[in-house]
Amino acid sequence: MDKRDLSTIFRERLKLLLTRSDLNQSAFATAVGIDRSALSQLLSGASTRLPRAETLLNIAAEFKVSLDWLLGLSHDEGVTGEIRESLEIEEAPDGFDRTLLAKWHAEAAGTKIRYVPAGIPDLLRTEALIDYEAGISNKNREAQAGETQYRIDYTRRPETDMEVCMPRHTLEIFARGLGVWDRFPEAERRKQLLHMAALLDDLYPTFRLFLYDGRMRYSIPYTIFGPYRAAIYVGDMYIVLSATQPIRTLTSHFDNLIRAADINAHEAASFTQKLAAMTFPSGSV
Repeated sequence: MDKRDLSTIFRERLKLLLTRSDLNQSAFATAVGIDRSALSQLLSGASTRLPRAETLLNIAAEFKVSLDWLLGLSHDEGVTGEIRESLEIEEAPDGFDRTLLAKWHAEAAGTKIRYVPAGIPDLLRTEALIDYEAGISNKNREAQAGETQYRIDYTRRPETDMEVCMPRHTLEIFARGLGVWDRFPEAERRKQLLHMAALLDDLYPTFRLFLYDGRMRYSIPYTIFGPYRAAIYVGDMYIVLSATQPIRTLTSHFDNLIRAADINAHEAASFTQKLAAMTFPSGSV
């Protein structure tokens, strides 16, 4: 695109944002971190120069538009992606039902939820595992338990359709007490696997777990909330994608994980139960 055309489109879209904001030029300039004279120059068209990258980012963030739209590279005004701080469970004073994840689940009710967990799926954990993981992560145990119960209740709703895909080796590593679970007692690991098998059987087909070979496939943890958004878990933050194309791309990635699954959803409960039997022969714990 010619620089003059780019400048013209930017100026027109900046004027549109100014009109929508109901702010005067001075207040608008303050909101995006520039002085009024700089804003006047941008609006006048006297120069084809664009503002600094920092200013462009401030404008996009303040008025929740995408940079592509602001610069005329897209007709889609919506933000294509954003990074939000996660509401850690212990930071939610009113419980899990007030966190972002609960809100996103509620908004996606009636659509398919696709989920790649970071470890043992939250709603399949026993109270003993919740206590153990809360202890090593310094998270609030009551809030963790509340999240687990919320997810179970959500999954029992008749309109729920949830698919979970994870490496088979996560369960095998757990069963052997390796990694972060090296201090989790054998007896509790066995109970966790049997609890998980029972829930998988109880919740099927509303909740479907697929297990793939982690040596052949890799995935970061993420959740796709129907067609509305995808949240990629990165520790204390979520990268939240709301544009159609990134959601479709992640959905395609998830579907490929399912196609590569060694253990399909109707086999998951039986596999988990057999894993418990093989790892902990009768009378060993």
